[in-house]
Amino acid sequence: MDKKVYDSIIKLLTAELRLAMGCTEPIAVAYAAAKARDVLGVMPQRIELYCSGNIIKNVKAVTVPNSGGRRGLDVAAILGAAFGDPSLELEVVSRVKPEEIAQLGDLLNQDLCHCHLETGKDNLYIRAEVFAGDDSALVEISEKHTYITRIEKNGEVLLTQPSLKVSKSDDSVLNLKDIYEFAKTFNMDDVDELVERQIDCNIKIAEEGIKNPYGSQIGRQYIKMYGENDYRFKAVAYAAAGSDARMNGCALPVVINSGSGNQSIAISVPIIVYAKEKGIEKEQLIRGLVFADLMALLQKKYIGDLSAYCGATCAGCASVAGIAFIEGKPLDVLGKIVVNSISTIGGMVCDGAKSSCAAKIAASISMGFLAYDLADNALDFKDGEGLVVSDIEETIARVGRMGREGMRSTDEEILNMMLGH
Repeated sequence: MDKKVYDSIIKLLTAELRLAMGCTEPIAVAYAAAKARDVLGVMPQRIELYCSGNIIKNVKAVTVPNSGGRRGLDVAAILGAAFGDPSLELEVVSRVKPEEIAQLGDLLNQDLCHCHLETGKDNLYIRAEVFAGDDSALVEISEKHTYITRIEKNGEVLLTQPSLKVSKSDDSVLNLKDIYEFAKTFNMDDVDELVERQIDCNIKIAEEGIKNPYGSQIGRQYIKMYGENDYRFKAVAYAAAGSDARMNGCALPVVINSGSGNQSIAISVPIIVYAKEKGIEKEQLIRGLVFADLMALLQKKYIGDLSAYCGATCAGCASVAGIAFIEGKPLDVLGKIVVNSISTIGGMVCDGAKSSCAAKIAASISMGFLAYDLADNALDFKDGEGLVVSDIEETIARVGRMGREGMRSTDEEILNMMLGH
């Protein structure tokens, strides 16, 4: 494999497979506020928070970890500003103490934080402006959850960084053929630590969601309906349970993919469950999981991290393709698993992070298994049927374009309705 491509894929995996706790959008808000407080040097007397619509809709209905079960932009911002450690980035509120959680209620009652919709920016945009006496500070995040594009103190610019769209991302190297070759041949030492962490963290939160009644309990209900004798049902249940826990305040960290813990759970947990049930060796598990991680990233490079297109759709079919990869299926079948899936449920919308994300994960993985059975029996959707064309890569790009460009107005209407407009 070309060394430049190989190195770019390693760099991409290293950047994407990061630890985070809670839903990444409120955690990113907490991170921006904590960083702004650090720049200011004292606890703010006032916080003005400016967020894109996709941030607002993904914060609105999820529980912020270590907040005492609370939800909302102001909760995330004040928790981060008062008690967060910005050096921990997406684990910024992981060290909040019980006595600090108790203090949060008093801070919320002081009307410290005012939240505003910011239009005309990237779908992932946060700007925290903080004030104390005559001093002020500003931290701006755009495109990625921890990518700080601007820092100011008292109007003086301390940092500016260009758009990631200008400095071309490493995901531009991704294509089906190279992903397949990479997954077959990579040196285990180059990814072992990253993927082992994904396995360990993500299965723990799935098990937590099975054991305890979080949210709408989609995973537990799946077990109740179908049992655990068939690994497919168990894989769906455990992945959904991980989301149940994560969307409803569980403080266990997960390893994310495409900026999303839910998507990483949906990618990894079915493969982990499959490998355990079938006695798959660790190296094959890791190779299959790397293939799945990259197949999800391939889809998201056309869509972007946040849009009206539900990311569980990408993750579910990528996960099942990872299982098929472990089972030795050829590249054509692996690609058709993705095509069969996204050309069926590719219109599932994201109406914010919340309990129903677990149900969407269950639907996406279930569809992935149907897509696998179809592809493995030489059954697939044909050129000219909807967005499908004969070239698998082009079909993925077309569906991605629909998610990125075609669903912009859908995104706006969802936000308007969620905000009561």
